[in-house]
Amino acid sequence: MNDDQDALITFLKVLSDMSRLRILGLLALRDASVEELAAALNLKPPTVSHHLNRLREVNLVYMRAEGNTHIYKLRTENLQQLSRLLTPEHLSTLTGAIPEDAWERKVLRDFLNGEELKEIPASRKKRLVILQWLANEFAWDVRYKESEVNAIIQRHHPDYATLRRELIGHQLLARTQGIYWRTKPETVTSYD
Repeated sequence: MNDDQDALITFLKVLSDMSRLRILGLLALRDASVEELAAALNLKPPTVSHHLNRLREVNLVYMRAEGNTHIYKLRTENLQQLSRLLTPEHLSTLTGAIPEDAWERKVLRDFLNGEELKEIPASRKKRLVILQWLANEFAWDVRYKESEVNAIIQRHHPDYATLRRELIGHQLLARTQGIYWRTKPETVTSYD
């Protein structure tokens, strides 16, 4: 983990307590002592001191002495640091490198048992992944008779007629007078 990730986790852990959030809410209105915060929140002063120490650890509050009294103040500028850590751009860096085809590989794992198609996906988007996989069983620049297409598909699933129609419908295969061939990838329809 990098420093930003550690800071985000620490911030979120500190802010995951309702009493601390309520303390921040009160300090957003005005500076206050431990006793004032304890009275407002109906908590014991040692409990409030504990929460304030946790908030100080992440620099969300600071303390100044006024005689024998410690007055706490919200550090609003440090809340802005938290908002920077929670931007979509920053959060996306926390994922690490996700392969572009991760979802497609998951669909293939879910619907294939080796080379056998367990079932034809009901979801059009998942079905297209399966159809693209199945289209790879057909060589480029080769013409196939319908019986050959059926035999290739049937090696993977018994409902060759439905899958053959789907391959044609999604323009992964083309057909003229009972002869089939693989089409160029740019003609593939997508369901994003």
